[in-house]
Amino acid sequence: MPPPALSGVTVIDAATLFAGPLAATILGDYGADVIKIEHPAKGDPSRGHGPSRDGVPLWWTMLGRNKHAVTLDLGRPEGAELAKRLLADADVLIENFRPGTLERWGLGPEVLYELNPRLIIARVTAFGQSGPYAHRPGFGTLAEAMSGFAAITGQPDGPPTLPPFGLADGVSALTCAQAVLTALYHRDHNGGTGQVVDLAIIEPLLTVLGMQAMAYDQLGLVQPRTGNRSVNNAPRNTYRTRDGRWVAVSTSAQAIAERVMRLVGHPEVIDEPWFASGVGRAAHADLLDSHVAAWVAQRDLAEVSEAFDQAQAAVAPIYDIADIFADPQYTALDSITTVEDPVLGPVRMPNVLYRMSETPGRIGWTGRPRGADNDAVYRDRLGLDADELAALRESGVI
Repeated sequence: MPPPALSGVTVIDAATLFAGPLAATILGDYGADVIKIEHPAKGDPSRGHGPSRDGVPLWWTMLGRNKHAVTLDLGRPEGAELAKRLLADADVLIENFRPGTLERWGLGPEVLYELNPRLIIARVTAFGQSGPYAHRPGFGTLAEAMSGFAAITGQPDGPPTLPPFGLADGVSALTCAQAVLTALYHRDHNGGTGQVVDLAIIEPLLTVLGMQAMAYDQLGLVQPRTGNRSVNNAPRNTYRTRDGRWVAVSTSAQAIAERVMRLVGHPEVIDEPWFASGVGRAAHADLLDSHVAAWVAQRDLAEVSEAFDQAQAAVAPIYDIADIFADPQYTALDSITTVEDPVLGPVRMPNVLYRMSETPGRIGWTGRPRGADNDAVYRDRLGLDADELAALRESGVI
């Protein structure tokens, strides 16, 4: 078995809640050596975020996986000096302090590049490193509000709707991990150097939301809230089955739309001129929805699923997490995998993001207690002896 894909890449994770740390988790899943820095007294906020079992925070159990947990007060001169020593031969720093904070601590890029010109510095903030909002506090919720996501989410006669999870943070984490890999490729394969990645959490959702910017620029269109319907095609909605379950139907492809309408007993609509395009079908969503809803309502979930499968039409049940745990496709993919935790025992959590045939990712361990790896990291990497470590603990630097 070859070494992991990111073997030899050292990542210093000095970020909190949630985009930066999740990006580091993704890199660690594929072999990067991740050192998680937490404040000695406060720790990472995710340790107090969400539910716990037997005193073990579940968010941190997942977010801290594959990371060496150390404590360090970066705001103190002694802490900054230790950070410089860690960063002197690291490959990546991920941080999400407000712009100017690292500089105030003597850890800005101009200082770090004197020590290590190969360092990739990923700076993940709500609004970016420049602009009139740069110094405002912000979280993913603000990005979900300001990106246009909330404005188009919800029922037409209801309020804008925020997601009940960290959508903007999650998308930004994926973006950050990709940006780091892009910068590493440039450094290592194109003869480049280290560089700063400036990632504003308000931006990645703009791309995920598609052509809204172009539609406004070229046509002056502002997308409205349409509930579960799409402005691009129909039928596309959720429908309730006879046994009280819900299914989602998608007809993004013309052939699928035709199969759905034949299946539900209304092939006549296929010959209508407006049916030939997604936009035309979306303009007649009331009619198409009524046909699909009536057919689904007369059948149980199992019958609906079987009929759609036989017709090669696209349908999926609306799942909660219990359904996901029981689904045979997720089971076959090991999408929710089992990891051994020293306190909780076997725990199930989302697996690595994608499967690679030659260098598969893996979850080596769950999130460790705060500072669990202080001795190993500071002794083995920096050569500190027992007396030095004791003094740093006593002073509160680590």
